[in-house]
Amino acid sequence: MRRILVVGSSGAGKSTLAGELARRLDLPLIHLDRHYWRPGWTPPDPVEFRAEVAALAARPAWVMDGNYAGTLDLRLPRADALVLCDPSRVLCLIRVLRRRWLHRATPGAAGPGRATSRPDLPDDCPERIDLDLLRHAWRYPRDSRPRVLAAVAAYAPTIPVHRLRHTRDVARFLDRLT
Repeated sequence: MRRILVVGSSGAGKSTLAGELARRLDLPLIHLDRHYWRPGWTPPDPVEFRAEVAALAARPAWVMDGNYAGTLDLRLPRADALVLCDPSRVLCLIRVLRRRWLHRATPGAAGPGRATSRPDLPDDCPERIDLDLLRHAWRYPRDSRPRVLAAVAAYAPTIPVHRLRHTRDVARFLDRLT
């Protein structure tokens, strides 16, 4: 596997797993959130973002995490494998809340009231939580997972799909790589 696409709900563990895959397989790591968001959580021009994703997907090797369903048509045909991080809704929500707590604003951290940075986000996008994010995490199994699987059927019907629902599934998947 030289190009692995990692998708899943917010709080599913995509970025953590992608980082571990990249480390174990010695592959470049691409966090799509770092390419999508502009300072202050500003979204990019859609045409420019698609062009950037197309260029990233054209690279010979990568582990790429991020959903961005509107670009699956560019990424899936280039991927050797799809990893669907698919834990329970409750676990995803707990992880989102825990992540917000861990990356909360701390006095003296890179400026007054600045949140600690996450490696999968640009520096000018401090961790945040809002109702839309929580709704998206809760509705992912109903709304987004079917779209991902439909995109697989449409753009890469022969790609291996590794659906990881539990921590033990992740551990087994990683163990098979070494």
